[in-house]
Amino acid sequence: MNIGKLFLVSALCHFSINADAENIEGTFVPFKYGDFNQWITRSIKESGIIGGDTKTLYEIGPTQHINGNVAYTNKGGSPWATSNVYAKVSGITKTNNSVYRDKRGNGYCAKLVTHIEKVKVLGLINIKVLAAGSIYLGDMKEPITGTKEGVAAANWGIPFTKRPKALRYDYRVQLSGEANRIKQNGFSSGKTVSGKDMAMTVLFLQKRHEDAQGNITAKRVGTVVITYDKSSSGWVNGATYKIMYGDIRSQAGYKPSLMGLRSCDYARNSKGVNVPIKETGWASDNETPTHIILQFCSSHGGAYIGSPGNTFWIDNVGLVY
Repeated sequence: MNIGKLFLVSALCHFSINADAENIEGTFVPFKYGDFNQWITRSIKESGIIGGDTKTLYEIGPTQHINGNVAYTNKGGSPWATSNVYAKVSGITKTNNSVYRDKRGNGYCAKLVTHIEKVKVLGLINIKVLAAGSIYLGDMKEPITGTKEGVAAANWGIPFTKRPKALRYDYRVQLSGEANRIKQNGFSSGKTVSGKDMAMTVLFLQKRHEDAQGNITAKRVGTVVITYDKSSSGWVNGATYKIMYGDIRSQAGYKPSLMGLRSCDYARNSKGVNVPIKETGWASDNETPTHIILQFCSSHGGAYIGSPGNTFWIDNVGLVY
């Protein structure tokens, strides 16, 4: 059993670009539950062969508690999913929790943590897997039942037909301070991966099309990609990032390897099957999208790669019009 495969949700096709917040005026419209003051807690008992502990998982939605090993679906119209997962592979129940409810003032915020998930089978075999904390608009198909599911179990993005000027949120970053990252994917010892770890934010507006066979293609309507390569001195409130519309290849700062079209995200088609979203081109700069993808992650670089201890706090997420 490869426990590492259970945590592939944190392994997007990552790319990144540093960017500074901008002063953009307009009306701020928060996402539902984007103030992160309401959370769902889940109590899931893991299999005895790996210790039999009862773990608490956190989901973003109307305040309630779910007891028992039951598959989660978004509650109360919440658009948010997390990298916290309940998996049952070959009859063995395992969880991963890398997103937490954290106290902030009189309310709460989301705390995303990169950590090493440790599993001891029959008290003898140690398995260690690096997992990053991630929240995103969409949902996750549970339980994960096979090692081949990985990111294909995630449904990235939600229907969206507006044209906002910018993305705005509060954040706090605490990086591990390590000069390089590690790759830790199971039984083998960790390997060094060159380059400092960073927290990241990605927003894509897409105009999607589904053909008769259920394949999904998309044109890129809008783009925001932000990385944080330094710890903040505390909370940064109201950080605002302009959404770049249309074909941005001629804009200053565009880097093809970082901001180009991609085909590594998945979405659920009309047949109920998760399929890759293949971006086929750039939309015109006045195009109206059909979907929005938004993700915050405590690490970058791919599957099982990051720096344990990286922490990314997020609060008050919304769009500026």
